[in-house]
Amino acid sequence: MVRSLDNPQVELLKPGVKAPVQETLLTPRFYTTDFDALAKMDISAYETELRAVIDELKADYNRHHFVRDEEFKQNWDHIQGEKRLAFIDFLERSCTSEFSGFLLFKELSRRLKEKQPLLSEAFDYLARDEARHAGFLNKSMADFNLSLDLSYLTKHRTYTFFPPSWIIYTVYLSEKIGYWRYILVYKHIAKNPEFQFYPLFRKFENWCQDENRHGDFFKALLRSQPQLWNNWRARLWIRFFLLTVFVTHTITVFERANFYEMIGIHPRKYNNQVIEETNKTSARAFPVILNTSHPYFFWYLEQCAITNQQLTALKDSNKSGITKFFQRIPLLMKVIWYMLKIYLIRPINAEAIRETVR
Repeated sequence: MVRSLDNPQVELLKPGVKAPVQETLLTPRFYTTDFDALAKMDISAYETELRAVIDELKADYNRHHFVRDEEFKQNWDHIQGEKRLAFIDFLERSCTSEFSGFLLFKELSRRLKEKQPLLSEAFDYLARDEARHAGFLNKSMADFNLSLDLSYLTKHRTYTFFPPSWIIYTVYLSEKIGYWRYILVYKHIAKNPEFQFYPLFRKFENWCQDENRHGDFFKALLRSQPQLWNNWRARLWIRFFLLTVFVTHTITVFERANFYEMIGIHPRKYNNQVIEETNKTSARAFPVILNTSHPYFFWYLEQCAITNQQLTALKDSNKSGITKFFQRIPLLMKVIWYMLKIYLIRPINAEAIRETVR
């Protein structure tokens, strides 16, 4: 059981400005990459498809969607306790993730302007969407008398270097899993309006279409580079990134089960459906996908989440540093062991089934 808090407290940088959550492997990360390598990519083989996606991005179908209408203009102090804390956590992590995308895409647009003008244009549209999402989420936080200092995040967050291939794999999966996360929440609340405690959820249907278009752009970029999918090394990397994204999602959902429960969603069922749908969607881009139908697939994922909860409990315990160090090692090895067991499950050949994917 989770203890309810009547007056939830959050750490502040200054009055009204929330201190960022501590950086961990599970918090949204800020990325940088080899911009020169991206500038040298030959995209001619998929230029037609890339232009088609860019035309959709240029149309900006959601330019009038992110409007704080009258439904937002009320007092939200009646949302208290654990619900308030859980929702603020959701808003913060979502805002940080969107802002991270904005920074990466804006820098890509700037760096590629001379050598890859088509990609530069696309990244500029992607940055526009991410900035819009982050700003909207930050304004929602303001309804709870808090906000994030995005300029502070820009200067103080650690930037992780990923080579271009890793950026393409990661962002593609991030956008597609984001689509399924948003659309499933939207559909659930549309069917069960009694859980609609804040109007942000009404925005998710159009919002997730931005995520979908972003994923389609990265799919076309991926397929334009045969070295990123048409060899055995690429297949191994793709399986690894599918695995890490699914493990991370499972751990995050289980950690924040109270948020999903308070909007009437069963965390396990939601997590499984998001992963199954994202995996199916990935067959449109990747040569292999994971076998989510394997009888132990989701059980192994849950063991990773359960062990992570044990790691968190150990970290928060009053045990000595040396005790924590030695007790942490077998728990970390356990997570790695279950991840390895998932990785070694025979994957599905997506190239062979692509004609059946809709």
